[in-house]
Amino acid sequence: MSHDDFEIEPVNGLPERPPEGEEILWQGRPSTWALAREALNLNWIIGYFAVLTAWRFVTVVDLMPLGQAIAATLPLVALGAVVCGLLLLTALIQARATVYTVTTSRVAMRIGAALTLTLNLPYRELGNAALDLRKNGTGTIALDTTGATKLSYLVIWPHARPWHLSKPQPALRCIPDAENVAQILANAAEARISTPQVVRTTPLDAVAAE
Repeated sequence: MSHDDFEIEPVNGLPERPPEGEEILWQGRPSTWALAREALNLNWIIGYFAVLTAWRFVTVVDLMPLGQAIAATLPLVALGAVVCGLLLLTALIQARATVYTVTTSRVAMRIGAALTLTLNLPYRELGNAALDLRKNGTGTIALDTTGATKLSYLVIWPHARPWHLSKPQPALRCIPDAENVAQILANAAEARISTPQVVRTTPLDAVAAE
């Protein structure tokens, strides 16, 4: 499922060249702004500091001149700007370090800014894919894994379906044109799963002879 990516990538986003017959259908990464809003709760943080600043201004405006009241609230404005700037920087770093790949055989996720790893998710090990689409076209595609696949929520965050802690689901987070990507993934998975697998077996006569 994972791969150590300290080696040079022969193909962007993949630890090795795809085997013969496997084609890359789509590659992309999260939208920085969408990732900041949805994964890092940027809007909530902005709202929190806005309320805090307004409360501070209301409590001091009756006690001092208007100019001093405004000056008393500026530290909160500055603090809020610093916090929001750090969140945006974190989202930018995470987005730049991420490459999502959809092929004819699997979904590959190269994730992690400090510790980089690649998740290879073959379609035959995926039970379902859920699309959370936003009005602006960005969205998240969560992948429900099957079998003995075990993932750590903290390791794959923010590339995980929110609030699914007991059974983490890897997700293509905050990607542009998510509906089109979901359709590409669905078509590829359906084609792959419907392809019969050829498995070599031992002839019964040979087993009997042994």
